[in-house]
Amino acid sequence: MKIAVIGTGYVGLVTGTCLADTGNEVTCVDVDKAKIEMLSKGEMPIYEPHLDNLVNRNIRQNRLFFSIDLNKAVHNAQLIFLALPTPPGEDGSADLSYVLGVAKELGKIINEYKVIINKSTVPVGTAEKVTAAICENASVDFDVVSNPEFLREGFAIDDFKKPYRVVIGTRSEKAQQLMEELYQPFVRQGNPIMIMDEKSAELTKYAANSFLATKITFMNEIANYCELIGADVDKVRRGIGTDNRIGKSFLYPGIGYGGSCFPKDVNALKKAGNDVGFNFNIINAVMEVNHKQKTILVDKVKAYFGDDLKGLKFALWGLAFKPETDDIREAPSIYMIKELISIGANIVVYDPEAITNIRNIFGDKITYALDGYGALENVDALLIATEWSAFRNPDFNYMESKMKLPIIFDGRNLYEINAMEKRPFYYQSIGRRTVNNINN
Repeated sequence: MKIAVIGTGYVGLVTGTCLADTGNEVTCVDVDKAKIEMLSKGEMPIYEPHLDNLVNRNIRQNRLFFSIDLNKAVHNAQLIFLALPTPPGEDGSADLSYVLGVAKELGKIINEYKVIINKSTVPVGTAEKVTAAICENASVDFDVVSNPEFLREGFAIDDFKKPYRVVIGTRSEKAQQLMEELYQPFVRQGNPIMIMDEKSAELTKYAANSFLATKITFMNEIANYCELIGADVDKVRRGIGTDNRIGKSFLYPGIGYGGSCFPKDVNALKKAGNDVGFNFNIINAVMEVNHKQKTILVDKVKAYFGDDLKGLKFALWGLAFKPETDDIREAPSIYMIKELISIGANIVVYDPEAITNIRNIFGDKITYALDGYGALENVDALLIATEWSAFRNPDFNYMESKMKLPIIFDGRNLYEINAMEKRPFYYQSIGRRTVNNINN
């Protein structure tokens, strides 16, 4: 098939590349000329494991193209994916200006039947708005399909190529047939292609992300309670995770969810409910708890050192909201750094991928280390905010020799309590007992 993907952000680039890799001819379109030139040379504007190799392979085999020419890409394509940003507005609602702006342009361009596919995360009713925007100028038949993405940053290639399910929102038999043909190579192992109406498909994405955010937040609440009563959240997690009705995933306690999807989608669902007079009580609680959880390590630091941190130096391992990405959107690290700076602390940070992005926010207000051990020089404590694999098995003896005080506040529970009890560290994590093997 010939496909156009409009928007070369995270979703658009992964979608276009994976579709090209199954033999389709894909043109990815963007208004950013510099970005298109970069991509045409196989250079990546984002970090996602294996994406660079996949892009370069499909460029070499003449299946993947990048262009700023919307007209040409649309004329050549039968399927047109909209992978455009829908950033949150001040009131939490999704901003559809990019999606609807392109839709109006498509109405002027299409000269034969096309399927226009919403890949962006959009509120319920967006398919109708896109249809109306295209109809303002279109004189040919077309269908608008809702096809939400369920990609995890760091695992996006696998998620696209081996999806748990493919959700297609359409009431058009013609569009349904084309979409099923497109996705058939990705569901050969038997995972379903689910056909539903457009509104149900749009809501499925918001409901899925909001449920997962709720699951994370519930476990964080349980972890905080565990600390008060002396229970071990790891044992509780295993105890409930073996129940098939609950499952093991998204039960790991930590310092809250972040990224580009969960915060935005949870907030947008809340706003969509408010718009029709419906109050999502659970969603409100999730947002409140998650906001507090992002700085819970700072609370632990202040409980140990006192409220005045002037003159104290802290290392922070991990800046991205999760490992295997450079994405810092709504990352707990940002909230922690801001609060620590506000109470006088000096901060030195390290992350394998996200240093540049965090530097764009904080500039010279903090110090940037070249590696994890380099961040520990003469620090009063280490805070861990992202569970990068490189942090899981450090040389604790070397760490102790570099730190002023061998103190760790672990927001991702990277280390086993029994192992830490054998080391000369103060070690405090989330929902587990504190190890104190140093002299206060």
